[in-house]
Amino acid sequence: MPNQSQEQHKMGILQGLSIVIGVIIGSGIFLKPSTVLQSAGTPAMALLAWGLGGLVTLASALSISEIASAIPESGGLYLYLQRLYGDVWGFLLGWVQTIISYPASVAALAIAFTTNLDVFIPLSPSMQKVVALGILFFLVGMNILSTRCGGAIQVLSTIGKLIPMAAIIFFGLFAAPDLESSTTGAVTATGFGAAMLGTLWAYDGWIGVTNMAGELKNPSKSLPKVIAIGVSAVVLVYVLFNWGIFQVLPYEEAVTSQTPATLAAVHIFGPRGAALLTAGIIISVVGSMNGYLMTAARVPLTMSQQGQLPFSHTLGKLRGRSKTPCNALLLEGVIAALLVLSGSYDLLTNLLVFVLWIFFTMGVFGVFLLRKKYPNREGGYRVPLYPVTPLIGIVGAIYILVSTVFSDPLQAILGIALTLVGLPVYFYLRKKRA
Repeated sequence: MPNQSQEQHKMGILQGLSIVIGVIIGSGIFLKPSTVLQSAGTPAMALLAWGLGGLVTLASALSISEIASAIPESGGLYLYLQRLYGDVWGFLLGWVQTIISYPASVAALAIAFTTNLDVFIPLSPSMQKVVALGILFFLVGMNILSTRCGGAIQVLSTIGKLIPMAAIIFFGLFAAPDLESSTTGAVTATGFGAAMLGTLWAYDGWIGVTNMAGELKNPSKSLPKVIAIGVSAVVLVYVLFNWGIFQVLPYEEAVTSQTPATLAAVHIFGPRGAALLTAGIIISVVGSMNGYLMTAARVPLTMSQQGQLPFSHTLGKLRGRSKTPCNALLLEGVIAALLVLSGSYDLLTNLLVFVLWIFFTMGVFGVFLLRKKYPNREGGYRVPLYPVTPLIGIVGAIYILVSTVFSDPLQAILGIALTLVGLPVYFYLRKKRA
């Protein structure tokens, strides 16, 4: 049983919600509407794509929540795969997340921060990297200081990023309707599939909160609530946000603009609208980066506590009374910093998309294995409408895998090869432990 001091350092539902919402809503939603609209053909079909993409995401989230409730420990999907499929599957996911996936995502967000900051403070390419490293290690330091400190940043940044989105939703929905202007694109099955694929990328990131299950108060009950409420809120915000944009912008402008959200803000608020939305994007990126760092460090921490990484004794240490994974946070920060300096983060994240979705599909399917392995499990959260709900999530995940194979087979093969590099490390460490 945790003592009172340990409970005080744990996160509540509000901080958990801010991680789910804050990590999902990065910079992508401000840029994606035109891409999805172009593929979907009409604003109405684009909204349908956002809704169905949200439905698939929610079905996956509700399914994995049952596993999270049954295994309420830090480590997230890495731990679930390990328990349900065996050590090697959990290790391969944890290896990829620790060494490449999470640091590359953090590096990309750090650069996105400086790119948007350049609107207010002109920065040379070299200064952009310096500023990116500055915000990166500031967030690392705050999370080392205490989990509650990192959680406070997450809550404030989540509120801050939702303000400009709420403004566009509110004023956009009261604008003159323009859901179907005189000119629209063609609606095709393949186009709608591509549109839905685009929305699924925008919904990614919610599962990170499961990495911190052990640091939530009463995780077996609070974690399913956090995931279900957080993902549902994002789906609603995304649909309304796009609706607001389509109400304000004619189809021709919405489908051709690379920054449709900014253009909508200019239409609503005048020239200052662009500055308002850019400020919102900056806050959004900071929140997403902070959320990724918080959740990323818990994977190498859990792996090290099981002796599954080199230098496990060091990486598995917690800092003083605050119990923060200081060395694991520093590891993620240093790797992300190297990727910022090298500029290879986008290449790595693209290569790993296919592999990560293989693991994600296994995670959603894991609810079937959980019920088979523990048929008499009592209490805890149960996914509603079982088995329909997990099947919806699995179909959506398989769709992404198939689409990735057909669109870029070489990328899928290289991603698998990059993942399998971890196997020699796994077998060496297993032999060493034995």
